[in-house]
Amino acid sequence: MSMSKVRGSLATALALALFSSAAYAQELKFPVGEGEQFNWESFEEFKSAHDLSGQKLSIFGPWLSADEELFESVVAYFEEATGVDVDYTGSDSFEQQIVIDTQAGSAPNIAVFPQPGLAANLAEQGHLVPLGEETASWLAENYAAGESWVKLGTYAGEDGNEAFYAFPFKADVKSLVWYVPENFEDAGYEVPTTLEELKELTQQIAEDGETPWCIGLGSGGATGWPATDWVEDLMLRMESPEVYDQWVSNEIPFNDERIVKVIDEFGWFAKNDDYADGGTEGVVSTDFRDSPKGLFAAPPKCYLHHQASFIPGFFPEGTELGVDADFFYMPESSEKDLGKPVLGAGTVFAITEESEAARAFIEFLKTPIAHELWMAQSSFLTAHTGVNTDAYANDAMKKQGEILLEATTFRFDASDLMPGKIGAGAFWTGMIDYVGGKSAEDVASDIQKEWDSIK
Repeated sequence: MSMSKVRGSLATALALALFSSAAYAQELKFPVGEGEQFNWESFEEFKSAHDLSGQKLSIFGPWLSADEELFESVVAYFEEATGVDVDYTGSDSFEQQIVIDTQAGSAPNIAVFPQPGLAANLAEQGHLVPLGEETASWLAENYAAGESWVKLGTYAGEDGNEAFYAFPFKADVKSLVWYVPENFEDAGYEVPTTLEELKELTQQIAEDGETPWCIGLGSGGATGWPATDWVEDLMLRMESPEVYDQWVSNEIPFNDERIVKVIDEFGWFAKNDDYADGGTEGVVSTDFRDSPKGLFAAPPKCYLHHQASFIPGFFPEGTELGVDADFFYMPESSEKDLGKPVLGAGTVFAITEESEAARAFIEFLKTPIAHELWMAQSSFLTAHTGVNTDAYANDAMKKQGEILLEATTFRFDASDLMPGKIGAGAFWTGMIDYVGGKSAEDVASDIQKEWDSIK
């Protein structure tokens, strides 16, 4: 081939590369370098340290539709920085499929677990790769309540020794109480700052002839789960994180007197016909998706609603958060020295098939930009202390993010960590039995018998 043809071929290749790069850059949600809310320096530093052009990375997780698009919008920056070709696959049967794939030796490089308990099971079977002490130490230093997050991703391996396997990315907050500011203003109520004040407000609303709470435990085959969130939140306000952990692992029995006391504390709110809309019958029969509607009735059917950060999706269409509806942190007890605990959920990332690109992706999740890119859109909260909270898409998300950052303890939803027969079975049905009239001690004993049966 002549030199002129070589030069011509190189020029054509360069032009195609530039065109491809420009076309790809247009796919990025936010142009690199633009937007003061983004830490582009962290992107550039990561990019300069990772040239993995030509490598491939497979990621398997639970996200579909909108969440899949949001995650892929973040992944695009990892691809831009490293040259890695990422293939993300989402499935609504992730929990079953990841077990099949790992056991068959066809696991993806990275799996995204919405249930850390499942990740722990796979680690014990030797299907996860430890992320290393350096990453665990980084997490402890750079996430609010960092040791809580390290604990969430630390499991016993096949050899029985504990190691850090799962990196938390994308959190949800459950320690929230929702209300309508106009209703509070009209009635002269103030947002409580302690658990004791919340109970006093509950009593005050009832004494005023109104109903304090809307509570709905209905959820089809999952009926009862909203009550487990109540119990878990109250547990973190009445007992230490260590007791919570012992309860989750059944190191202390479900019918321990401390657990029974917490269940009865939930009953103080839910088993009083003067405190819950529709009385106990309404609590059991109302679907959780319908339960917040009482906040918006005229006149209001209730003034308070305990539910996670996703519940605005079931508010009346056009509801403006911060104006038509708002929330406050489920307050800690002033009588206990337990800091500011937060109950939540979320996802953890684990390496199921080792590769250089997989390690690089975990490193990418440490960068502020990886968080801020999703924060600026929707449905994403983080405990990363290095992010710019001004990157949140709206004030409600920013306020919830700040609750995470102010947490002294974070604990994952207990029912998601317990064996499925308990957390997604006996615990749910037990709470329905409890609100229906059974004693806390009898319900807790029934759940413990079920747990004993699977040992």
